[in-house]
Amino acid sequence: MNRNYCLALVFALASCMAYQGVRLRPAHFPEPIMRLKHTKLNAKRAELGRILFYDPILSANNSISCASCHTSYNAFAHTDHRLSHGIHDSIGTRNAPALMNLAWQHSFMWDGAIQRLDAQALAPIESPVEMGSKLSEVLKKLQDSGYYPQLFYKAYKDSIVSTRHLLDALMQFQLRLISANAKYDSVQRSEAVFTEQEKKGYLLFKKNCNVCHTEPLFSNFSFQRNGLPLDHHLKDFGRFLTTAQPTDSLLFKVPSLRNLSYSYPYMHDGRFKTLYQVLGHYTKANLPNPILLTSEEKVNLIAFLLTLNDKHFIFDRNFSYPPYLLKNK
Repeated sequence: MNRNYCLALVFALASCMAYQGVRLRPAHFPEPIMRLKHTKLNAKRAELGRILFYDPILSANNSISCASCHTSYNAFAHTDHRLSHGIHDSIGTRNAPALMNLAWQHSFMWDGAIQRLDAQALAPIESPVEMGSKLSEVLKKLQDSGYYPQLFYKAYKDSIVSTRHLLDALMQFQLRLISANAKYDSVQRSEAVFTEQEKKGYLLFKKNCNVCHTEPLFSNFSFQRNGLPLDHHLKDFGRFLTTAQPTDSLLFKVPSLRNLSYSYPYMHDGRFKTLYQVLGHYTKANLPNPILLTSEEKVNLIAFLLTLNDKHFIFDRNFSYPPYLLKNK
């Protein structure tokens, strides 16, 4: 199969690609913060973004891709180590956050350092402990690749690989990462019912957790103290590192509780391996406002949290390693 035929096939499939029956704005979701109608969503551009997301060409030595830290089968987080690993096996200071439902978020990263999704990729590309590259170098490698100019032309009618088109394509792919087909969502659509244990857990959730982990996104995406002491080795002061405001010390973005079974370890530094450890932390008597739960209530609450696992999202082939890279690498 020649390269031009492969290109045509990839983008023909992308153009007619259905999103697993899930609309870009699920019916039980609020209006997205990012107005999807203003982003000119395009299947060809999203497929190009998918290829770029999985291609280590974005890193200085062609060893690290976006997917190195954000794997599809981990809800676009990672589970093989506590802290993210980057170029030359550099170790960062945080656990890579899961990527999903990004159109409903007003800022990105654990400290909210990035305000626009179409600019977010610049941070890891140029970070010395992530991809260790320069944007100018990435653009040149893509332009000289022999195949990316054709891919960009198919998506944008322009074979010049520009910053704007590179960042837009990555954003387009990430905007498709919508998790809205867990059991919880089926219940909201009146297609399923909770078990008695899940019902009890749901009531406990609404009483103790819903203020910060607001349904249906299961986060209000605000910045809060999680009650964890400072790791003196990592010295991560959270949002303070972005704003330099003393009141922002040790504030971290509230993560979504969706797909918890796939996205461990938990917290900004990955210090907890299990949900029971997380609940153990939040029920400690020495916290300012501990959650008071019996052992049975903890089991019930976790039973509800497991209804937020969306296997359709995790195993959606439209989000996995693209066939184009398999054929052309």
